[in-house]
Amino acid sequence: MVANGPFSGGFARLSDIAAQAGVSEATVSRVLNGRPGVSPATRQAVLVALDLMGYERPQRLRRRSNGLIGLVTPELDNPIFPAFAQAFEKALTQHGYTPLLCTQLPGGAVEDEFTELLVERGVSGIIFVSGLHADTTARAARYTTLIGQGVPIVLLNGHAGEIQAPFISPDDRTAARLAVQHLVDLGHERIGLAVGPARFVPVIRKIDGYRQAMAQLLGAEQVDDLIQHSLFSVEGGQAAAAILLDRGCTGIVCASDLMALGAIRACRERGMPVPGDVSVVGYDDSPLIAFTDPPLTTVRQPVQSMVTAAVHTLLEGVAGAPPRHSELIFQPELIVRGSTGSGPKVIR
Repeated sequence: MVANGPFSGGFARLSDIAAQAGVSEATVSRVLNGRPGVSPATRQAVLVALDLMGYERPQRLRRRSNGLIGLVTPELDNPIFPAFAQAFEKALTQHGYTPLLCTQLPGGAVEDEFTELLVERGVSGIIFVSGLHADTTARAARYTTLIGQGVPIVLLNGHAGEIQAPFISPDDRTAARLAVQHLVDLGHERIGLAVGPARFVPVIRKIDGYRQAMAQLLGAEQVDDLIQHSLFSVEGGQAAAAILLDRGCTGIVCASDLMALGAIRACRERGMPVPGDVSVVGYDDSPLIAFTDPPLTTVRQPVQSMVTAAVHTLLEGVAGAPPRHSELIFQPELIVRGSTGSGPKVIR
């Protein structure tokens, strides 16, 4: 018997663990008791089976590293990416893995170079956050090659139908609809959308959700002039918002919290108080965003739920499960704070 963990309903039987790991009960017993005669791959499969079933590892096995996991992220200027990195580090460490964080910097190593380095280091798997898989103009062959080499991967915040791998995404369409609905409820009718470059999957999905909401809630079918593409940065949000303000928008939905802060800056430069004259909604609910001036209304990206699912999925691949082409979609949440208020039309 193995003592039960916090999420189990009783005691684990050797037969259950053996079935999950695809090995014999005798092999499970040897692993749990630290006996020799078990290959590293088989030992890893048994330990991952314990993790996936929610049981705590025996104390003697907890401090041993299960290997390295690569984590490739964009630059960390946007606080949502450090939030993802921290959550992944905690989750992977709890499962006995050592994360290798690879952050892409302007002028530094690109994703393909990091991937090559991680493979050379013998990582057990790689997690890509908002990588080239989110760019519709990028080649998918880089990921197909990895899968062919037997490296388990999980891809966050993006989707490509030709990549036979698991994807983890927030529901970007719902995120945009939540933001538009909130502004419509406040009486706004001229609502603009500030987003990143049009080639990215999350941008495409947010635009879809925005268009649907504007048509359903306001009967606005022609909204092309209310959609502005820019960079995912404060400066990008400021530039996009300036154009939307020129076009009479009293509500602005932004594709990131940083863009929203830029939109607020654009309003202030014109002497337009937020939320007095203009309401601004962000996206991500980045750390410390509640303490901006004004506190930012935003759509929260479900970071912890996505990280938990990504790690669980990756560990299945590490344990030998075949890669599956699927996308898990997680629901965002509207967080109402002080950057949104009543629009120019009286709410009845």
